[in-house]
Amino acid sequence: MMTQATDTYELRDRDFEKIARFVHEFCGINLHDGKRELVKARLGKRLRAGKFRSFSDYFKFVMTADGTGELVAMIDSLSTNLTNFFRESSHFDRLGSIVKDMAASRRMLKLRIWCAGCSTGEEPYTIAIVLREALSERNDDIKILATDISTRVLDMATRGIYGTNKTKNIPQPLLRKYFLRGTGSREGQYRVKDEIAGMVHFMRFNLKDRPAFKENFDIIFCRNVMIYFDTPTQQNLIDRFYGCLKEGGYLFVGHSEGLTGLKHRFRYIVPSVYRR
Repeated sequence: MMTQATDTYELRDRDFEKIARFVHEFCGINLHDGKRELVKARLGKRLRAGKFRSFSDYFKFVMTADGTGELVAMIDSLSTNLTNFFRESSHFDRLGSIVKDMAASRRMLKLRIWCAGCSTGEEPYTIAIVLREALSERNDDIKILATDISTRVLDMATRGIYGTNKTKNIPQPLLRKYFLRGTGSREGQYRVKDEIAGMVHFMRFNLKDRPAFKENFDIIFCRNVMIYFDTPTQQNLIDRFYGCLKEGGYLFVGHSEGLTGLKHRFRYIVPSVYRR
């Protein structure tokens, strides 16, 4: 039950531990003690918005049937979503080469890609642009599944509208080719063109859940996501990615991640790129 909020909140040890334990069990995010102030700041906004008196009252509400919507908002608040177009660009150079090699021996290329932890959409749209450039005028069967646990960032990704601070890393010829430039009240904004947006399907998905996709993928991108998980969660995720890839499929992880210290059956290609 919601009651009158106070201006400041104390995050007691037992409340932080309850929240951290639940979030880890629910979606794998590791809220160690160094994240305590982050939890206090981000959830403090939710407490004020809902007029809760304490973190204890807030968490009790989240755990009820009436709190399902707030549970989604809590996870959204605690998810870190930092991304850019063409981030870690060497991966996209390699992606283009891989796809060109695939297409060289096939009249029609059927390609399925999963972008896991897609945030606000810059990564899957970059993938789509790279594929469009690599395959030129070919009419191939390409689908990109982009997933994230945060409904907030998925809403932004689906809209496909970005300011100049987000588009600055896109080469100007590609920006002109694949984005519509806003005018008037939309000045300084760019919207992804339909030919790129139509290649990407956005869906909410919790990486701790067991995938039940209709078919396996040729390529999986999961970059700068595993750094927020502890080792057992990383291990489970890598095992699931292996099971979701076709034989010979590729896995891209963040440059700061890699699979060192994890047991896996992937074949190392170059740093942060692996193959089943």
